Amino acid sequence: MGIVNLTPDSFFDGGKLMAGGSDDANVSVAQRRCEQLVAHGAELLDIGGESTRPGAESITPERERARIVPLIERLCRGPVPIGVPVSVDTRHAAVAEAALAAGAGIVNDISGLADSAMADVVAAARAGLVIGHLRGTPQTMQEGIHFVDLLNEVGDELAASIARAQAAGVERSAIMVDPGIGFGKTAEQSAALVASSSLLSQRLGVPVMIGASRKSFLSTIAPGELGERAIASVAAAMVAAMHGAAVVRVHDVRETALALAVARGVEAALAAVRRGQP
Repeated sequence: MGIVNLTPDSFFDGGKLMAGGSDDANVSVAQRRCEQLVAHGAELLDIGGESTRPGAESITPERERARIVPLIERLCRGPVPIGVPVSVDTRHAAVAEAALAAGAGIVNDISGLADSAMADVVAAARAGLVIGHLRGTPQTMQEGIHFVDLLNEVGDELAASIARAQAAGVERSAIMVDPGIGFGKTAEQSAALVASSSLLSQRLGVPVMIGASRKSFLSTIAPGELGERAIASVAAAMVAAMHGAAVVRVHDVRETALALAVARGVEAALAAVRRGQP
């Protein structure tokens, strides 16, 4: 899943996709970025209009919607559709509803359905749903972090969110979960969750998405500035895939896709040798 941030305060690109000048120019810049990500190997695109990094300032749903809907409409219903599923990264049901009406097919909600109307919106649209794990909000999530049993508590809280989604009519087959790496977790807890997919998937009965790309916990393992986190991010994606992640959500699509292709090729070669093939 390729990440597309339409935010002026994006921690990754500093708002480059919002620098086009006019609204239409912004959409064109972002569209070209989306096309590039797909050419590099992205199989899904995740479009976001609100920064959710620790301490990020909240914006109104109206402002968030204005940032993302024109791009989603262009990608999904323009003269040349993008050709891969489009997800909207939002905590707000009103934004999700507008994005789905514009052609998005998946809602990626990092808040675990904090907006009580979110599951109803997803069910009505028969859309896919990624349920993230988050205690609090982006403004408060890094305050007073406390887990006694990380994996069990994250699993319990995701299970409760899945139950709420199903009660609203979302099909279980349409649900994926995200353990919320970097969202209300210490660096060590975030690192552990990178390898949690198999455990969570077996327990919850749904696929798991891992989003570790460019996050600050990586610098506690491999020290470096934000711009130097690409290699660490690819390594984290590889570990996540090896431990059962169905989707890895990344900024560095080309590098991640190449690394995963090498891993698949190596595994295929080993399997062939074991079958007695040259």
